Parts: sequence; structure tokens; C-alpha cells
Amino acid sequence: MGMKSKIVLGAVVGLVVIGAVSANGGDGGTGSADKGASASADKQPGGAKDAGADTADAADKAGQTEQKASQAEQFKAFVQENGTDQEKEAVSHVTKVQGADDQNDILDTADVYTDFTGGIMGEGIGPAKLIASAFADWKQSANGLVTVYDADGELLGNGQF
Repeated sequence: MGMKSKIVLGAVVGLVVIGAVSANGGDGGTGSADKGASASADKQPGGAKDAGADTADAADKAGQTEQKASQAEQFKAFVQENGTDQEKEAVSHVTKVQGADDQNDILDTADVYTDFTGGIMGEGIGPAKLIASAFADWKQSANGLVTVYDADGELLGNGQF
């Protein structure tokens, strides 16, 4: 029992030392100094930040919003050009597409929102399969999953792409 106690005590001491080193080595002694420097730069009239930077941030956010809306428009345009009549009808109910641009071929997920109501028991389950199939024609991934939702955010269907 004496040997086991020494091993356990050695392990505990080792963990404490590793924890202390990682806690002290993380900020490099500059953590609070950097925060004060950036805060004072914001307060000074000629500081690093200016009103133009805030305007640029707002424009970037607006561009991201437009980009998300354009995913739905790109999807609809693709189906109008390449889809069947049934796919065109189903995709006309798409209101929003998210995640279509961010692909890494490891686990790609995309969400398609529609104006159908009633969830999985409503009228949108058949068109959801067509939407998922058309999405798979539009985007390809080694390991992708597209999920189709109704107007209330309830699952209608999904498929691989």
C-alpha cells in the first residue's frame, strides 16, 4: 500500500505542477496590459479605432446577410435552369438556405427553410424530398447532409449531398 500511495501522490503533484505552469504561461504577462492599451485607444480622440471602422463592420454584417439570402437565390436559379417541373414547384417554397457555402468535405451540413406548414405530418414532406434531391444536384460533398425545415422550424426531411 505504501508504493501505491507514492504513485498517487506523485501523479497529483505532477498534475498540480502542469496546471500551474499552463495557468501562468498562457498570457505571457501581457494580458491586462493589452486590454488597457486597447481601451485607452478607444477613448482617445485620435485613437486606433475611428467611426469609419464601425461603419465598415456594419457593412460587413450587411454583406453577410445578403450572402445568406443569395444562397437561396442561387439554389432557386440552379433548379430553374436544371430541375424538373416538380423540383421547380417544390423549390419555389424555399425561403432561406444556410450552410451551403461552408464546406470542408468532413461533415458538411446545410439547412433549407421553406414556407410549408404542419411539420412532418403536413403537406411539405413530399416536396422536402424533392428539395433535398435538388440540393444534392446543386452541391456535392464527400459527407454532406441537407435538412429541410417548415415555416415553424420543424423538420420536414433530409438527404445526403
